[in-house]
Amino acid sequence: MTTSTLNSNEQQLLIDGMHCAACVRRVEKALLKVENVSFASVNLADQTAFVQGNAEPEALVAAVVKIGFGAEVLESEEERRAKQQAQTKRVLNHKRSQFIVALIIGFALVAFGFYKGMIIDESNRSLWLGWAAISLATMYFAGKDFFIGAYTALKNRSANMDVLVAISTGTAWLYSFWLTLFPQPNAHVYFEASVMIIGFINLGKYLELKAKQRSSLALEKLLDLAPKQAVIFEENIAKTIPVKGIKPEMRVQALTGDRLAVDGILESGSIWVDESMLTGEALPIEKKAGDKVRAGTLVQDGSGVYIAEQVGSQTALARVINAVRHAQSSKPPLAQFVDKVASVFVPVVVSLAVIAMFVWLMIGKEFSFALSIFTTVLIIACPCALGLAIPLSTIAGVARAAEFGVLVRNIEALQASSEIDTLVFDKTGTLTTGQMEVVDVTTFNGFEQDKLLQIAKSLEQHASHPIAKAIVKFAQNQTACEMSDIQVAKGLGISGKYEENLVKIGNAKFVGAENQSSSFTQEGDFSSKIFVAVDEQLVGVLSVSDQLRPESKAMIEQFQAQGYQCLMLTGDRQATAEYFAKTLGLNGVIAEVLPEQKAEKIRELQAQGKKVAMIGDGINDAPALAQANVGIAMHNGSDIAVETADLSLMKQGLAPVMQILPFSKRVLQNMKQSLMGAFFYNVIAIPVAAGVLYPFTGWLLNPMIAAVAMTLSSITVVLNSQRLLK
Repeated sequence: MTTSTLNSNEQQLLIDGMHCAACVRRVEKALLKVENVSFASVNLADQTAFVQGNAEPEALVAAVVKIGFGAEVLESEEERRAKQQAQTKRVLNHKRSQFIVALIIGFALVAFGFYKGMIIDESNRSLWLGWAAISLATMYFAGKDFFIGAYTALKNRSANMDVLVAISTGTAWLYSFWLTLFPQPNAHVYFEASVMIIGFINLGKYLELKAKQRSSLALEKLLDLAPKQAVIFEENIAKTIPVKGIKPEMRVQALTGDRLAVDGILESGSIWVDESMLTGEALPIEKKAGDKVRAGTLVQDGSGVYIAEQVGSQTALARVINAVRHAQSSKPPLAQFVDKVASVFVPVVVSLAVIAMFVWLMIGKEFSFALSIFTTVLIIACPCALGLAIPLSTIAGVARAAEFGVLVRNIEALQASSEIDTLVFDKTGTLTTGQMEVVDVTTFNGFEQDKLLQIAKSLEQHASHPIAKAIVKFAQNQTACEMSDIQVAKGLGISGKYEENLVKIGNAKFVGAENQSSSFTQEGDFSSKIFVAVDEQLVGVLSVSDQLRPESKAMIEQFQAQGYQCLMLTGDRQATAEYFAKTLGLNGVIAEVLPEQKAEKIRELQAQGKKVAMIGDGINDAPALAQANVGIAMHNGSDIAVETADLSLMKQGLAPVMQILPFSKRVLQNMKQSLMGAFFYNVIAIPVAAGVLYPFTGWLLNPMIAAVAMTLSSITVVLNSQRLLK
């Protein structure tokens, strides 16, 4: 994706330093306050932000930096990937060294405590002063990010995970240092807890980041499809240039083993192309002169030259990558709910920790006991898992959908797809192939079929109508003859002279066969009749018809078996629509509908309480696609249909629809599992950390165990989201 891949009023930022859902909320609020920003969406999982509006890039960066995070504007998808990988590598190395140092010092402190005791007296006081200095230096090295983040957050009158970690570990260390200076009878120090809590949290962040890398792998595979260089021909001289330098109309070489650099039309040669990463189609497809080829697809055999058409950000691959990135950064209603919870979560947790501490002090427990409760509650309630639950499921779900041939344009559509109960299909190009075919040939007055097809091909090859193309294709084995004085009568037919004979091909009125046309129409026959006349004498009739997709009937049966109501919505004649509906076994048909009426018909279904998915491919379907709960555009649909739809199919047929509907339920279920797991963890963990079990069992949660539990909750959420990739 180059700069132009993003909309002209849209910018993408790479954010540094976000830890939880509260961080996301703060960054979004800061971006929305910038002048001329209309929308901002921040993704915790990949540390990026999409911003819409006409704001100055410098103002966006300044707004994020002001609240304590790093930010830089990304100009291209390649830059995003490079900088994101560099950032991830840097953070991984940093977290690795931080957790290793913290845990080594922490375990050394535990060992010293066992040897000399955790209660300070005159015999070990000087040694503990030394360990206090070592632990402070360790906390500075391994935990300074938390303390700086907490300071910045509080300065901006907000709270996040950093606040919980900094307050808990800082309070524990300060209390321990005070005991070192002024020893108290039977009072334990918590230097080792402060250090090890920071160590375990950094370990969790390290493992979490490693797992998130794997979640983004599917999108990175798409990026790897784009080659860096290509061979072009200028004045028949081959030159190797960067792909970024390819312009429309350039002639580009395609050899076995190459990945095609841009979208184009094959000019010469014949190649077999693997399009599986774009379409999900496993078998290679033969491409001949005149066929469309797409960037990123692999030439498995053959060689040829193609003319560049869509380049840079306009290629199908670039549009897929851009759409996937957008969808991964969009937020379903569940995520918006989490953001609201996160904005109040940390202040509530701090309040609960303070209340728990004072309750135990009032009961009569010593300060060290109450401090342990305070620290444990703060640590175990860190909302990392809460902030990761939805973004990670989103990234994995959208990437996996792209792998099996469905382009998700926004994650809300994936959530809405899980609630669909009614499928409304357009007819032409959706349930049918959309390509006219000659299904019958009848000759008259002793005219031979081969001769009829020869003159039909010779004349129709000068027309661009779909029926003309169907006739030319059907007669492809015939040798074309020379035609002169060719004239096209739009909507009627075409005429020309062959060996001084006037040849007309078109409807009955055009060729003068109105009186005979009714005899060719039989009940149940919905093909179009194309009449051929030579010197005003009828010599043949070609029956041309759109054909059902081979899989349509089986797909409809499977949809119905899963409980979906299947309807047809078409502008075609009622009789024709009912014939196809009966053949397919549809639940109903709405026919003879104008394009502007299609959206109204969808609204009527929705008014009945139905959750509707509209599947179509044409410009006339765009209003209905926009009105439906979920709009699904067929492969090779019109640009307007594709842009209007929520989901776009990247391979032929209805099979991807059969995959995406149950998969959308899996994605929503995965989100709920992670979210409920995170909530349930905190609901259970906070009371336990506060000591509710202590009066009955004498059992108290150690702050270090709390840090481990908090880490495990985040890792569990990460691993759960990755199940979507399998």
